[in-house]
Amino acid sequence: MNKKFFAALLVMIALGTASVFAQSNGQPPANGAEVAASSEGLSSGFKYLAAALAVGIACIGGGMAVGKIGAAAMGAMSENAELSGKAIPFVGLAEGICLWGFLVALFIILL
Repeated sequence: MNKKFFAALLVMIALGTASVFAQSNGQPPANGAEVAASSEGLSSGFKYLAAALAVGIACIGGGMAVGKIGAAAMGAMSENAELSGKAIPFVGLAEGICLWGFLVALFIILL
């Protein structure tokens, strides 16, 4: 991986975390109801941040896997055309990583 990718990922995580903390207006709560509401909003923000990270990281990993497997499959099929039936399921398995990330995010949001 290159340094630009990690820098962009770090910036995205920092901006997402800052947006979660920005949901509270910085004022100290006056009573117990405001404390409960502010902590509920903060936990809701962390929930959405966690779901976004689950989908984002799973899709980045799935894309990297599909790229490497697809390139290897095309190279193998250029040498032997009979390998196409054996290589395509591996690409499908790599795409399944994104679906697992989506399911994890769905469970985080719903539960």
